[in-house]
Amino acid sequence: MIGLAGRRTALVAARKAAGFTQEGLAEALHVDRSTVIRWEAGEYAPLPYLRPKLARLLGRSADQLRDVLDGDPPGDAVEFGQEVERALNWVDARAGWSVGEASRRVRGELARGRATQAPPASGRGEIAAALGAYYGGEVAGHALYAARAGSARTVTSVFTRPEWLGPCALDTTGDLELVPVSGSAAGPIDGAAAVRRLARVAEGDVRMTDAPIYRLTEIEAGAGGLVGRVELASFVEYALTADLLEGELADALTAGRSAKPGGLPLRDRYLPDLASVLDLRNRLCAGGVLALTAIARPADPYRGEADYLLLVQERSAQVLNAAGKLSVIPKGFHGPLADYRTDARIGATLRRELEEELFGRADVDNTAGGPRAADPMHASRLSRPMRWLGERPDRMRMECTGFGFNLVSGNYEFATLVVIEDEEFWSQFGGEVEANWEAAGLRQYSTRDAEMLVELVGDEAWSNEGLFAFLQGLRRLREIGGSRVALPEIELGC
Repeated sequence: MIGLAGRRTALVAARKAAGFTQEGLAEALHVDRSTVIRWEAGEYAPLPYLRPKLARLLGRSADQLRDVLDGDPPGDAVEFGQEVERALNWVDARAGWSVGEASRRVRGELARGRATQAPPASGRGEIAAALGAYYGGEVAGHALYAARAGSARTVTSVFTRPEWLGPCALDTTGDLELVPVSGSAAGPIDGAAAVRRLARVAEGDVRMTDAPIYRLTEIEAGAGGLVGRVELASFVEYALTADLLEGELADALTAGRSAKPGGLPLRDRYLPDLASVLDLRNRLCAGGVLALTAIARPADPYRGEADYLLLVQERSAQVLNAAGKLSVIPKGFHGPLADYRTDARIGATLRRELEEELFGRADVDNTAGGPRAADPMHASRLSRPMRWLGERPDRMRMECTGFGFNLVSGNYEFATLVVIEDEEFWSQFGGEVEANWEAAGLRQYSTRDAEMLVELVGDEAWSNEGLFAFLQGLRRLREIGGSRVALPEIELGC
């Protein structure tokens, strides 16, 4: 990892040597000029999915570009980025340490080479079973989401209730409402655990930006679907408190330690029982929006009858949670981009995530800093695929298919379904559908291949929330997909 000043000098020199202006390089990479300016100002580095093309344009090999952007000096020589510095200051203040203590401890972790020691990923079922054992008991009307698809039976870590599992349209009514911050859910932090997380971030394995996020404070099922209230919260506080529970559980399972109350100190502190999961007023409940994307395709002489293409991603190692797991796509944190009130709507977040994770809009990635455009989702700025979909309302359907709390970190999860109904989309834009840095790869499945889909449901590589959204999406597609689908029956509560 080189310093920001060094990155700025190296990128400017490489761009000029390759004969590019800032405008020219931005156009060649299909990003805004402001993105190139911010790279060269040292505000953040190019996202991983852009690096192969950037290397070619600059006449560098992948290794040469990586050396410029990600060189790894000794821990005491590391120059932290602005976002990490802010997080270090936050840890000092919340842990009651003197200024600079968190920075000193992170440098020590890096110098000793501890930051890369992440535990092997546990299987989805093992995680769900461990959490079921930890929490035990029951809360009236609630249960862990369980389902059977053909021969595949699964129980997840998503804590839900029947009223939260019905489909509802994502439009401009109902949904979530932003309200003023009523108080702090701040509690004590584990400074040592926060330091270990920041060491991994500083080393470059994980992307973390203190963008604002929504904190859920109320949720209920109404006549038209789910309604609730959210407040603004800090992503850094979430990342260095509640989100640490996933890693703690993985460490315990890998080491064969007890995953019961008393054996998981962070979980015992932040999320000790099911009552605390539902006590939204007194904890920081961050959330996510994830969608099964189904794209209509015409009949094909090799593939067969007309169907829907289903997309599943393998999460990259650089994401904050569910790294290396299978999930639906898009999958993103629920937080504002520019219009804090409007962006609280689940449909608004979903449209933005489609632009970012499937249609190539790097400028709506809030891990790369705040937006420069007054209206990042203005019609004139939309990608070609999204602009085409918006020309007629019957071309795309967006629905919420389920809601629950993921016991892994206590997050709220909105499972959704995106159905692109017009098969002309795939003919025109199929080649432009490409995952961003958050995915290590994409898989495609057909809604007419029930055998493969049942096998996929049983794959232990899923994240629990990803499988929840996948199964709920399949249930809904079975109802509305007509002749394009030959899906297995999905029975809940099995």
